[in-house]
Amino acid sequence: MRSRYAAFVEGREDYLLATWAAATRPASMELAPEQRWLGLAIRATEAGGPDDETGWVEFIARSRVRGQGVRLHERSRFRREDGRWVYVNGEFPGA
Repeated sequence: MRSRYAAFVEGREDYLLATWAAATRPASMELAPEQRWLGLAIRATEAGGPDDETGWVEFIARSRVRGQGVRLHERSRFRREDGRWVYVNGEFPGA
């Protein structure tokens, strides 16, 4: 999760796609170059340990786009593919 956040901060679309589950990965993505990421707070985790095949991470990521504050609250599902953790999809609590 933290490495994917860092990839958003650095504009690393290649890394984001490479760490996305094959079954749910989009063909391409385009990050907003004007988006400035300000911080990540992990709210909760569920499973995702060394003996698990799936896990969840609930987080809040803050950013700014054209002077406007943005708050992303997501509960992301991850799973192991070929021994690596990959992003599957997310839910948006309270949305």
